[in-house]
Order: sequence, then C-alpha cells, then structure tokens
Amino acid sequence: MGILSIFKRAEAAPAGPAVAPSRVSAMSGEVAQFWDMSDPRLLSFLRDGNQTESGFTVTAKSAMTNTTVIRCVSLITFAMGALPLHLRDKDSKEKATDHPLFRILHRKPNAWQTAFEFRSLMQQRALGYNGDGCRGDAFARIVRSGDRPIQLVPLATERVRPKQRSDWSLEYEYQRPDGGKVTLQQRDVLHLRYGLSEDGISGLSLVKQAAEAIGLALQTERAAARLFKNGMLVGGMMSVKETLSDEAFERLKQQMDEREGAEMAHKWIIGEEGLEAKPFSQSGRDNQHIEQRKHQIEDIARGFGVPRPLLGVDDTSWGSGIDVLGQFFVRYALNPWFVAWEQAIERSLLTDAEADRYECKFNVGALLRGSMKDQADFFAKALGSGGHQPWMNYEEVRETMDLPEKEIAPNALATGAAPSNRSNDNEPPEPA
Repeated sequence: MGILSIFKRAEAAPAGPAVAPSRVSAMSGEVAQFWDMSDPRLLSFLRDGNQTESGFTVTAKSAMTNTTVIRCVSLITFAMGALPLHLRDKDSKEKATDHPLFRILHRKPNAWQTAFEFRSLMQQRALGYNGDGCRGDAFARIVRSGDRPIQLVPLATERVRPKQRSDWSLEYEYQRPDGGKVTLQQRDVLHLRYGLSEDGISGLSLVKQAAEAIGLALQTERAAARLFKNGMLVGGMMSVKETLSDEAFERLKQQMDEREGAEMAHKWIIGEEGLEAKPFSQSGRDNQHIEQRKHQIEDIARGFGVPRPLLGVDDTSWGSGIDVLGQFFVRYALNPWFVAWEQAIERSLLTDAEADRYECKFNVGALLRGSMKDQADFFAKALGSGGHQPWMNYEEVRETMDLPEKEIAPNALATGAAPSNRSNDNEPPEPA
C-alpha cells in the first residue's frame, strides 16, 4: 500500500457551477482533515501522526469526554458568554445604545442565537474545541447593510482557511457546506484567536498543545473502567498447606470466575481442604494509580489557568480563600480573553473614526466582588466613611452594583442620610 493510499476523498458534490473539489481526509481520525496536498498540517501529520505517546488519539471530540477538560472549557466559555458586553463612549463611559453594534453585542448577534449562545460557541472554538481541533480560532461572518453591521454569523473553524496577501492584509477562504468556495475579505470576518500563535494569524489549539496530558488522563480513565468491567477485584490470597484435589480446585476456580466484574467485588467464597484466606491491603501500585489520576487533573487545569477548587477537587482552599482564587481565575485565565474579544471587535466591527470614540468592554465587576461585608466596607470608604477621602459618589456606587438610578434627597450626601423617594417631606419615613 502506497503512502497516498491512506487518504480518501469524500463523495463528490452534485454536478453544478462553482463546485470546488472536496478536501483530502485521512482515515485515522476526525482531526486529520486537510485542504489539499499543500496544507502544512498534512506534513505535520505525516511526520508526527495523530497519536500521543500514551497511545491515545486525542481529538476535540475525545478530549471533551474527560471531566477535567469539559469543566475547564465550560468555566471559561460560560463566563465569556454570561458577562455583559457593552459598547460605550470612551469619554463619558455611557453605553452607546444608539449604535447598531450595541444590540448585536449585548443582545442579538443573529436571528437564531442569543448573545450568550454566540459568545459561548465562539469561545469554545477559540480554545481549540472545534471540528478542526488543530487551531485556536473562531470565525464569524459580518453581515452588513451598507457599512452598518446587522448580524454576526458563526462559521465552522474547519471550513475557514486564513491567508495573508502580499500587502499584509488577510483574506479568508470559506468552504460552503455544498462544496463551493468563497473568498471573504478581512473586513467581513470577525476573527477571534488564541493569544499564542506560531505565525500571528492562527492561534494555537489547547487540544493539540495539551494532547499528551489529555491522552494520559483518558488512558488512566480507560484502565480504571476496564478494571471494573472485566477484572476481578482481588481482596487477598488463598493458601493451603499441601495440595488441593482436582475437584476442589475446579470448584474454587469456578467460584472465582463467577466473581468477575465490579458488581461481585469483595464477595466471599467457600474454601475447602484447609484453604486459608489472607486479605491484601491496598498496594502501592493502587495508590500510584489514584495519585496519577489526581495529577492529571492538575496538569490539564494548568493549561487553562483554572484553580483546583473550581474543578471540584478536594482542597483546603475553600472558605475565605475562595474569593481570592476566583479573582485569580478572572485576572489570569479570563482577562487575556477579555482583551482578545475587545480588540478583535474594535479591529473588525468599528471604523477608525468609531474606534477613536467608542470602546467595547466586558462588565467583570460581578466576578471580582468579594463578600457582602467586604463590599459594604469598600463602598463606605469610597463614599468617605471614617475620614477617608471619597473617590466615588452615590450614583457610581449604584451603577457598580447594577442598580437602577434613584432620586437623592437634598443634602443626603452631606449629612450621610439615606436617599429618599418621598414626595412629601412631612410624611413619616419608610421602614428600613
């Protein structure tokens, strides 16, 4: 069999105009798909293959069967999808609700997705969990009416191929589901990429970069599953002073065979002819297996920047320290993605004149807040309590807490009294 015989082509698309040839695919796995014989990923596949040293072929689909991976991915994608994303004026910091992009980013990116669903999908793909699995990229088609953006349509990562022209601008070759190809200009594509990159165009895939750690975790899980499915959980050794008769040995062997599988674990058997049971304690090998699985949780989480307690791992950091770990997660795992989103939107969806006036910002205050007691102490000092120099006013505190505007009674700030909504000062005060 020649080396090219490992490749096959998908069934040809129906005859018709503007139908491009199908992509070359390798039969070894879902991520081994290439645009043509000049695709640089083809050379990498021929050189390195698609299998880790652990013997497990790690793909975007198989990686998501690991609970640590799916927890890390969901933490990041759900956070990016759930946080409010606003277009606002740079000088006044007011929300630019009159700009058409505000509605697209904050509420309705297209006709069938919510803002949460759109950003979560894009973030998941940018992490490398897409049909390609080899790149940390997410793409969305910018649909415009004139120069005004009206929709963002997500494009499957494996169907988009970015290219750099001789003038340094980018273009995107998109393969439609019907087999045809279309070339999209840079201004028509929102390209979100993972910050680490080999060429500055496509981001690195966390699936590919962490393949060894993920593969080892999958293999340890598979080994444990095989043990419970097919193995007999041995609880000790049975010894006899002399030799068992053939009949006693056959009956003993039959009893042991009947106790294979997890549902028969630790069941007793009947001994004959002076058979003596000697239970085993947990072996060092068993302990190493458990420690290996714990280590793989930490090793995978390290690549995502997710602290151990957020993965449900038994840890002593619960309690007051969990707030600090949550802030650590926001600052060092999510913050680079905030910047990536904000700058990608500014680059692709705003003109130069608009970028001078507007900025796109995530509201991360809710994730960085401490306990209610800590917040009360912080805002009291911000308003000037205890002789501190005030650096916030009442309206700013309410805005920070996402509370609606409220009328402030005259001299309330000077006297320290609470704001009032009463229309008649002669009425008795409302109960606290």
